[in-house]
Amino acid sequence: MKKILVIRFSSIGDIVLTTPVLRCIKQQLPDAELHFLVKKSFAPVLIANPYIDKLHLFEDDLTVITDSLKKENFDFIVDLHHNLRTLRVKRALAVKSKSFNKLNVQKWLLTALKINVLPDKHIVDRYLEAAAPLGVVNDGKGLDYFIPENEKIADSDLPAAHQLGYIGLVIGAAHATKRMPVEKLEELVGLLDHPIILLGGPEDKATGARLEATDPIKVYNACGKFSLNESADLVRRAKLIISNDTGLMHIAAAFRKPVISLWGNTVPEFGMYPYYGKRSFNQVLPFEIVERKGLRCRPCSKIGYDACPKGHFKCMREIPVPAIRTLVQQWLLKA
Repeated sequence: MKKILVIRFSSIGDIVLTTPVLRCIKQQLPDAELHFLVKKSFAPVLIANPYIDKLHLFEDDLTVITDSLKKENFDFIVDLHHNLRTLRVKRALAVKSKSFNKLNVQKWLLTALKINVLPDKHIVDRYLEAAAPLGVVNDGKGLDYFIPENEKIADSDLPAAHQLGYIGLVIGAAHATKRMPVEKLEELVGLLDHPIILLGGPEDKATGARLEATDPIKVYNACGKFSLNESADLVRRAKLIISNDTGLMHIAAAFRKPVISLWGNTVPEFGMYPYYGKRSFNQVLPFEIVERKGLRCRPCSKIGYDACPKGHFKCMREIPVPAIRTLVQQWLLKA
């Protein structure tokens, strides 16, 4: 029996994007024992994943968890984070390992010089390359997300107006330059003629309240009211998801939901657009990318900033909201 450790410390979306690696390892190497090392705050993303035999959690200090990991006697490490901290873990465990290629030079060329030499390859496929020495290949089935039974949403948890169906609008993101400004969100909410549930964390509650106030019957502010897994279940129940480039977008793809993805300072060329695998929807992938093309300053970062470095934030402020409404109408007609 092989004992395998997969490492990805954070964050929500990046961890969800590792799930094909976990499934493929366990299904293609059924005798393998699979462990996962992740920050404790992100454990809910993986807590119900049936392909993981043991989760190893840490907060800030890796020393204690590294001592614990040494006792496991792993045969192989799949490093899907690939930074100095994972290098410390690999050196301490001193077993064979493979890291995924972060393509940092290529990303720098695109953000700093606007020269795009990035491969046309999703990050999921690059993650799977790190498992290739184990003989693991992509099964084409896309992402997974598993919700504990006790965190699933009942109809009674939703307003009556939303119990027969709704659009999920993800208003949060870790960095401000990935978030659509509230004025643009107000315009979008006003144009949509369908029940809407706003999704985000406690930090998005005030923005959600402002949007809900525009039409308290149509708009329900769920930001900060539900756990991560409960929010994931709201995504699962939605007819359609409109989302910034953030974790709930990837959770939506895991549930095979149609996604309209909104891109600000980051770009899909980084390889983190919604991923559905290669065996979904008769090759017609259910997502749309909405972005402001042609800006010389975009992308300005591979991650994001607290504010637009140029001060104008055109990448989000110039996204055509009526075009989003048109895409919504088209997808709802297909539903």
